[in-house]
Parts: sequence; C-alpha cells; structure tokens
Amino acid sequence: MRDMSDRIREIPYNYTSFSDREIVIRYLGRENWELIEKLRATRRTGRSARMLFEILGDMWVVHRNPYLQDDLSQNSDRLKLLISALEHRLEQFKQRLNNNKDAEQLLQAAHQAVSRFSESFDADKQLRHKVRRAMTGITRKDNVDFGGLARVSHATDATDWRVEMPFVVISPDYEEEVAKTVKACLECGLTIIPRGGGTGYTGSAVPLHARTAIINTEKLEKISGIEQKKLPDSDLAAATVFTEAGVVTRRVSDLANKNGLAFAVDPTSQDASTIGGNIAMNAGGKKAVLWGTTLDNLVSWRMVTPDAKWLEVERLNHNLGKIHQQANVRFRLNRYEADGKTRIGHPEILEMPGEVFRKAGLGKDVTDKFLSGLPGVQKEGCDGLITSARFVLHRMPSFGRTVCLEFFGNDISNAVPAIVEIKDFVENSDDVLLPGLEHLDERYIKAVKYSAKSSSAEHAGQLPKMVLLADIVSDNEEHLDQVVQQVVELARKRDAEGFIATSPEARQRFWLDRARTAAISAHTNAFKINEDVVIPLGKLAEYNRGIETLNIKQSIKNKLQIKQDLLEFLQTDINRLCECEDHSEENLAFLKNKQNNAIETVTRSLNKWQFILEHINDPVSALSSVDAEIPDNRDIRDKGEIANSPQTIIDLMLNRSLRHSYSDEIAQPLNSIFSGHEFAVIRKRLVEIHAKRRASRLFIALHMHAGDGNVHTNIPVHSHDYHMLHEADRLVDSIMELALSLDGSISGEHGIGLTKFQYLDENKIKDFVAYKNKVDPEGHFNKGKLMPGSGLDDAYTPSLQLVQQEALILEESELGALNDDIKHCLRCGKCKPVCMTHVPRANLSYSPRNKILGTGLIIEAFLYEEQTRRGLAIQHFDEMNDVADHCTVCHKCLNPCPVNIDFGDVTIRMRKILSERGQKRFNLGTWSAMKLLNATDPRLVKSLRQLMLKWGFKGINLGHDLLKKTPLVKDTSKLPDATTGKLKVNDQLSALVSRPIRVELPKRSYRTELGLENKTQVPIISNPDKNNEDADAVFYFPGCGSERLFSDVGLATIAMLYDSGATTVLPPGYLCCGYPQSSAGLAAQGQKITTENRVLFHRIANTLNYMDIKTVLVSCGTCIDQLMKYEFEKIFPGSRLMDIHEYLLEKGYRLPDTAEKEYLYHDPCHSPIKSQPPINVARQLTGKQVELSDRCCGEAGTLGTSRPDIANQLRFRKSAELQKGMELISQNTGTDKNNIKLLTSCPACQQGLSRYADETGLKTDYIVVELANHLLGDNWQKSFTEKLKSAGIEQVLL
Repeated sequence: MRDMSDRIREIPYNYTSFSDREIVIRYLGRENWELIEKLRATRRTGRSARMLFEILGDMWVVHRNPYLQDDLSQNSDRLKLLISALEHRLEQFKQRLNNNKDAEQLLQAAHQAVSRFSESFDADKQLRHKVRRAMTGITRKDNVDFGGLARVSHATDATDWRVEMPFVVISPDYEEEVAKTVKACLECGLTIIPRGGGTGYTGSAVPLHARTAIINTEKLEKISGIEQKKLPDSDLAAATVFTEAGVVTRRVSDLANKNGLAFAVDPTSQDASTIGGNIAMNAGGKKAVLWGTTLDNLVSWRMVTPDAKWLEVERLNHNLGKIHQQANVRFRLNRYEADGKTRIGHPEILEMPGEVFRKAGLGKDVTDKFLSGLPGVQKEGCDGLITSARFVLHRMPSFGRTVCLEFFGNDISNAVPAIVEIKDFVENSDDVLLPGLEHLDERYIKAVKYSAKSSSAEHAGQLPKMVLLADIVSDNEEHLDQVVQQVVELARKRDAEGFIATSPEARQRFWLDRARTAAISAHTNAFKINEDVVIPLGKLAEYNRGIETLNIKQSIKNKLQIKQDLLEFLQTDINRLCECEDHSEENLAFLKNKQNNAIETVTRSLNKWQFILEHINDPVSALSSVDAEIPDNRDIRDKGEIANSPQTIIDLMLNRSLRHSYSDEIAQPLNSIFSGHEFAVIRKRLVEIHAKRRASRLFIALHMHAGDGNVHTNIPVHSHDYHMLHEADRLVDSIMELALSLDGSISGEHGIGLTKFQYLDENKIKDFVAYKNKVDPEGHFNKGKLMPGSGLDDAYTPSLQLVQQEALILEESELGALNDDIKHCLRCGKCKPVCMTHVPRANLSYSPRNKILGTGLIIEAFLYEEQTRRGLAIQHFDEMNDVADHCTVCHKCLNPCPVNIDFGDVTIRMRKILSERGQKRFNLGTWSAMKLLNATDPRLVKSLRQLMLKWGFKGINLGHDLLKKTPLVKDTSKLPDATTGKLKVNDQLSALVSRPIRVELPKRSYRTELGLENKTQVPIISNPDKNNEDADAVFYFPGCGSERLFSDVGLATIAMLYDSGATTVLPPGYLCCGYPQSSAGLAAQGQKITTENRVLFHRIANTLNYMDIKTVLVSCGTCIDQLMKYEFEKIFPGSRLMDIHEYLLEKGYRLPDTAEKEYLYHDPCHSPIKSQPPINVARQLTGKQVELSDRCCGEAGTLGTSRPDIANQLRFRKSAELQKGMELISQNTGTDKNNIKLLTSCPACQQGLSRYADETGLKTDYIVVELANHLLGDNWQKSFTEKLKSAGIEQVLL
C-alpha cells in the first residue's frame, strides 16, 4: 500500500511548502478537501478528482508568480489558451461524475474557482487603471509600480513567508506626499502596509490580502546633523537627530559615532533596516542593555493615520534612559489635516505608568501591542504609517575595549552563568559601562565559520562551545583595562579564554562573526523559523538547559528514524546488491549471516536508545538495564556507582558523558560487516539512507543579546519537507512553553506578525483588538494582522529544493545551476548598502536581495511553461534581461553576504543563458564596444578608435550642447526616471547625451607612436642610464583601457617604470584580457581569449627565459581580476601580480611637497589595488590626506553606453558623493573647490568621471599620470617618446 507521505504533493507545479491539502483548502474550501480524500478511495471518480489537481496546479503557480500574471494579462491569446485548458479539464471531470453527488459538489466548487481566476485578470486591469488615475498629481507615475520585481520583492520579508502578492508598490519621493498617497489608496479599496528595509522576522509586512498597496518609505531619507535640543516639557537638553522613516539605521549610527555619540537602536539588521520599521517594531540591539530599545530613545515621531491625516507624538519629560524605569510617562498628541499644517482640535495627553511598557523583570518585551493606546510604536504598521522621528543620542565614553570570551568546557551549564556574573560585575564597577554583551552557541559558531582565537595547546584544533562578546567603555582608560582583565579572569574560572581588542579596527573584526549569524540556515536553503524570546537573566541557564534537552531529544528521534530506515533496507533482499562472483549456497549463507549481524547491530542500538529516550528524565540507575558506556564522568567511574549517582540520564547527555554516536554504534560496525569491494553498493546505500533522513533533523540554535536576556532561538528547516515543517511547529510550541514557564516573554524585538500570534496572551489580544477597532475599524492598515484569525495557516514559503528537482527532470542544467547560485539567499538585506544598483532615491531598487527573489520566480516561470502547451513566453526573457542589465558586476555584495552569494557571478550566468538562447537584448553600444575590444589588427583598432571614441565622444558632447536647454535632456540634478520595463530608443538617446564626456584623448596611441603594433614581436623597454644586473624585469599588461582608450595611462606606466630602472616587457600587439566578454555573457569568447593569451604568455616566457621576470603589472582592475585566473606563477615562476601604483609605492615614489592640489580618490568597483586599502596607497603616493569618494561612477565597463538610463541613476548618487567629498576637503583644508582634483585607477572610471566635469568642476586623472606630470616634467609625453625613438626599443621575435 502506498504511504500517505508519498501523496503530500500530487498537485503539479507546486514548488512551495504547501501540501495538496493547503492548496485545495485555499481554492475549494476545507469541506471539499475532505471530499477529495473520500473520492480518492474510489477508482473512476478518484482519477477524476486527481484531474482537478492539474487545474489547481495551473491556478496556484500563476497566483503566486507575478511574471506569469503579467504575461497572461498582456497576452490575451495565451490567457484564452490557459482558461480553455482549465475548462476542458472540468468538462472531462463532468463526464466522469457517475452520478456521484460528492463529485458534483466538488465540480461546482472547481467551476467557481476557475471563474474567479478567469475574472481576476480583467478586474486587476480595471483596478490598476483606477490606481494610476488616483495617484496622478500626487507622486511621479514611475513611483507607482505594478511590475513583477517590485511585487515579489515586497511579498515577503526576511522570513520568506508569503500569503499574497501585493497589488501595487508605491514609493513616495517626499514625506509630504504620504498622506495623499494613503488617501488615494483607500479610495481605491486597497489596504496599506508600510514597508522599509524588509528585514522583519515575523511576517509583519507580509500582505494577507491580494488588494494590498505596499507604501515603501526608502526614499524618505532626510537626516539632520547632530542638534542640541531642549526636550519637550523638560529642563533637560540633549543631543538629538532628526531622521525620516526610510533612513537606513546604520547611517544614524555612523553619524553618531563620528560625533562621539551613540545611537542606541542597533539591531543586527542595521545595514538594511530603516528607522520607520524600527519604530513600528520597537526594535532593539546590543546597546539596548544600556539604553533600551527604540521607544526608550524616541523624542517624537510623525505618522499618517488610517483617516489619511497627520499625527505628531511627543514624549514629555524624557528621562534619557529606559522608559519602564520612569514612574509616570506622558505623551502629547497633535493632529493635523492632510496638508500637515491645519491643526485638528487640541493636543491630547496620554499618561501611563512606566511599568506597563515591559513585563516586570525583563530587559525587552514587545508583546503588548496596545501599549496603553500609544500610536505607531510597536504596532507593526497596523495603525498608520510612520514618516519621520527625532531620537536622543547618548554620549559614548572616550575609551572602549571589546572582549571575546571563548568557552571550551563540555558542560555548557557551567558556562552560561558567566553572562550574569559579567553583567553584574561590570555594572557594579564605578565609571564603567557595558553597551553590549552578545552570545553565540556552538551551532552558530560553526555556522559563521568562526575561527578560534585560542592558540593554547589544550584547545588546539577545537572550536569553543560558547562565545561571549562584550563592549566595555569608560573615560578612565586605566580603570577600564583593570575591569576588562577581571572580566577575563571571571571567565577563566569557567573554562574559558579571553581576548581583548583595543583599536577600532580590531574591535570591529571581533564583531564581524556576530554580523553573520543569518548563515545558520544556509544548509536549509535559507529558510528558518526565527523566534526571539526574552528570559529573566537569572533563568538563562535553565532556558539553555531546556533548549539543549529539546535538541538531544530531536537528535535521538532522528537517529532512531535512521535506524528504522536501515532496518527496512537490511530486511530486504540485499544479496542482489552484492557484486559477488560466487553465488553458491555456502556463500549465500555467509551473506545471510552478515545480514543478520547487521540487523542485530542496528536493532540493539535502536532498542537501547528508544529506552533512553523514554526514560531520559529518570535517574542514572535506569541505565543499568541497557549497555550504555559512560566515559570520564566525575560522578560515575564504573557500573557499580550508577545506583548512587545523583544525576539523571539527561544530565549525563547534557555534560556529554553519555553520547549517542551514530558513527560508533552503527556506521563503523556496518562498514566492518560489509567491508570489501563486493559490498560497495550496500555501503553506499547505507550512507544514502543516513544522509536522507539526517537532512530532516531539527535543531535549535541560540544567539543572544545576552545582557538583557533576549535570546534568538532559530530552527533551520527544509521548506520542501512537509513533516519537518510541522515537527518544527511542535518544537516552537515547546520553546514558547519553556519561555513562558520561566516568566519570560515570547518576543523581545522581532514582534508578533504572523508567526507568534497563536502564543499571544488573550488579554493582550483583546486590548489590541479594541484599539484597532477604535482607530482603524475598516482595516485600512495591514488588514487582518494581529487580529483573531491571523497566523501561518495561509502562509507558504517557496522551496528552491523542489525547483531543483524539477530542473533535473527537465535537464535544464544551466537553469539548475542558476537556481543553485541563489538558493541560499537569506533575504537579510546586508547586500543593500554596498550594491551600486540599490539607490531608492534614484528609483533604483535592484539590490541582490530583490533580484534574487525575482530570479527565483523567473526560473519557476520557465520551468512551468516548459511543461505547458502554451510554450515559453518571450516576455520572461525580457524580465531576465531586465535583472541582468541592472548589475554593474562589481562583486561588492559578496563580502557582506553571510552565505557568500556573489550576484555579479549570478548576473554573468544569466547573461550567458540569454546569449546562448539568442535572447540577450541587442545593444548597439555593447556591440560597438566589443568590436573595439576584440580587434587585434592595428588598422582596425585605429579606425574603430577614431570612429567610436573620438567622433563618438564629440557626437555625445555636441548632442548635449545642442539639447541641454530643451526638454529632451533631463536636468541631471532632478530625480531620474525608473528603468524597469521596455526600453525606448528616445529615452536611451536622451540619457546618453545628458552628460558630456569631457576628455581629451591622444591623437595616436603609444603603440602607434612607438611602432609597437606587430603581434609577432615582443617589445622590451629598458633605461640605458639605469640599467644594471639588479634591475627588475617586469611584464606589463596594459589592457584595452590603458592603450586603446587612454593610452596616456599606458605611456605613463611605461615612463615611470623606465624612470625606476626596470626593464619592461610588453605583450605583442593589442590584447584584451577577456573579462569584458565573460561579464557580458559571451563565455565562449571570453574563454577563447583567456586561453589564447595564456598560450601566448607561455611562449613569451620560453622566448625570454634568459630574463628573470618576477613581477607582472597591470593598470586596470578588471584586468587584474581576469589575470588572476591566468596562473602567472606557472608562466613566470615565482612571479607576483600587482597594480602599477602598489609597485611605485614599493619603489618609494610620491608627489613632491610642492604639489598644490588636494585630491579626491575614486576607488573603482574593480579595484586593481589588492594588498592594502586603496585609499592608503593614494594617500602615500600623493603625500596628501586624500578623501575617498564612494559609489560607482556609472560607466561600469560598457553600461554607460549600453544602458545610459541605468548609468544616469548611478550617476545621480555618485554626483552627490563627489559634492560631499569636495565639501569635506574644503572644510578640512580650507582649499578652494577649484583646487581639488579627482584621481582614479581605472580607465573606464576615468571616462565615467569625466562626465561630472561640468557639474562639479573636477578634472579627473590617473594616479600614475599625475605622478608622471609632477615627476617627469612638463610635456613629458613628447620628450619620453622621442627618447625611446632615438634610443630604439628592443623587439624580440616570437
């Protein structure tokens, strides 16, 4: 008989955590699911019932995939084909009814579901038109986004739970637009969810209704400087900061730090979370131990209420500390009309005792959603939309230390009490503060790939079982060091080692591991159940014991299941798997004996551990009846002492005296039984059985804001494993029961959302429902959330594991590989701050996080349509092109990613897929650039250089000069338009000429000038005046940018090497490194260039074997990235690959003290300087305090010409960075802005930066060219080339 587990997912195209049950209930209702179960038992109608699954599969995949919806909505013929197929299946079902009343009822429900599905497309079109019309005149039209990428990236948060796709995403440009936007949405019948960074862990921003408008606040990014303000209704003045809701938390922290202050709101997600979300959730972080959470630090905030009017809330008589420690707390509420100016009525005063804000005895508690009727805070976006706020900042003492404590003892119960000891000790020490105390357990230590700091022989090769990180600060450095040393001594008494970081850089390094905790779920394709509970500090050890007990039980259960699976296998005819040559009766008996031994081994272990599981809380004496080894236990030396032991069985397992070792009890004995090559297949099968079942093992991992008892309790889960998901739910029940039994709280900072509502206290629910019905009875904001009936019943999560299985079935290896590239994304948003294509203010919201969510559904759309008669929609290729276009391939997202996803590599793969399928968008700019880069014939290079660079640049400049005063060229200081969707030629041309290219290219390249274009001869340049036996021999690879584009860069490099006395070997003729081709998706062409170059360089090495070339130099970042793959150490043995600027620094070069300019340095996305921070190299070479100018210049290889519209979005942000850098230099040095020069170390960047000359007045140059200008004299180019011509250049025939 078929096992029911095999029938969980029979509905096709279901790549989600839902089983058939949830999908049927979603479309047909619970009663009809019961009917289907009943009909499955019959034969004729059973097959018909399963036929319905095809219908449900089609509707379900379209329902959850906005790319499929858009295709069907925009292509009526394809929609008709789908609806016709659904109706055809219904007709087939009708013909099989066989007078079955139950089946008739099921058919009727299916007809209604298909009708609703069919009618939804027209209804959506009409509503979209209504929304666009309502929003006209309120905000720009491209701030109203119905696109697939916008919708899917706002359908979930860091949990990846989803219920419905939002109907529309609206991103107001200014705070003043928000009230009118809210009103327009309400008039269109939409419920509203406010949204910031999307970093929530409980699903608070997940839409529960299809008619939902997400209002994204990321463009609301105004932030003041530090302002000393007298606090409302108080004699106190304090340092404060004003910030709009969309400001990323890290920006506020950085501003405070630069001014010697602390911003107390510092959640782990601060690189992506926004201020509005922090307020709505009452977020905390590590500093909450000292200064409380968001609410404790708010001075005032502004929000739009459910009636589309304004509300300002001020805290009166602020205590500048934790709010629950103030006896009486008061707030003043002022209401205004939609214009934000006209006051409504008189101010209202809210007054409540401070103790109501948190459960007694806890440092955090965000479970009271009513919160005495205080608007906005802790309401999770259910009573309005927060738009701005003012916070108090705290003075940070002058000196700080970060202490890392590594606990190695097996008995973790001995380590956990150190948390309370350290906190009490520091708090009782005078003039010392503890602004952070964080904890990682053993599982997190492994997940973040922690590198132990201990070097002691005792702990060699071990990872600690627990790590504590503490920030300790004081104005008295000597006293601080004494306290820190005493903290280390306290920890040593608990089998720990302590390490102290003093410098800012070292302290930051200590905290890096804490920032990567999201990696705990990497092995489950980035899905986890994330619970944050708060436990009284004195009961943390009890909580830890309870969690470890649950872990031990889960481990035993999982291993028992593995043993059951092994027994099922071993009790089958395993002889067929034996690769034996002898099949005699005697040999069969021998095999049978092995089989019986194996069964006995597994059965004995299974029975023993089943007994232990059932008696785990019994005294140790219970172990007398089973064979359990207890090594090295201080209380039990032999079996004879078991009866007298005071311990229980779980005590032994917690201190690891008793271990359940699958390897010792099962794997090794079975491998011994089935040793030999003839049993290799059996051994392989045993390993597979173990691996399959072990993958479903649940465990609980802990990390804590230990100072206030806020414990993050995480359970990684495979979303495709239905039983594992539901077992995890039961495990969460146990966790919540444990937390509440210890007088704890079910949430300290993550909120309630969807995931915790079922655990919320009935009285708290009742209070919030009454509040919600009073302020928002129609459910205008976050409809259904935090209300009876909400929860995870309707929530699903995509399963990329199921997509992977489908990809294998379809033999779509490249799509499968693309799926593998992205499947571990945690949606944490840590990529956002460094991503060049995430600039919300410039209408650019293409962070890797968002693009990965979109890519996952594009893959799903491809896989679905490959299996339908309608075939692939060309539109999906356009959508993939759109994602692939919006990436500069800078690879900067790799470093902050906890699971090491490099979306630059993902983009390259996408472009490769598109190119190989012939679906990559043709672009004249890219095509022309590739023609120039691929050219090797000198005549063709000259012609293309003349046509594309000289005439092309002149054409762009002429177009700009002619059109800049017309509406055809948009003012670059204004917000750029969105670039999602179809490309318009006019828009591209307008964007191309919006900024001129102010560069003067040499009339002839240095290769032409010096006669070095012969690709059969290797040029060797040496300085006869400085030639000696000890002089360096270097191989210089100029690349395209340093000789075809800005040949002065290549010439300056050669000139400086000449001046240093080095002998310079150049490649023969014009060569490209192959990077541009590879990054454009032209993988075969890129590989061909790379291979040919490597072969050529080996020939050069063989030809010049008399030269000791130890250094390979480049003057371009993409070149060095590509050349790292060439393995130059094998071409020129013992050689190193480095940038020209690092080499010149090594040789002692720097600008003369007479240099009058001040400098900004633009570090390229592909920085060629690898051995140290590039800004340090720039400062040492110039001898100036060079300031770094961040962000992409907008050129990004060929992006500036292939997608000038996207480039202009990048330039909008870069222009602001340049202006900020100039202002900073002017303030610091007193120099005039006209005396500032911009330096870089990338040819493409030099071209891109020249586009800012008109608006900033900055002249751009290469560092090496600037060195040559100052050190080699005026008109050095002419004098150097003439010197080389007269002396002659050695050219060796290959």
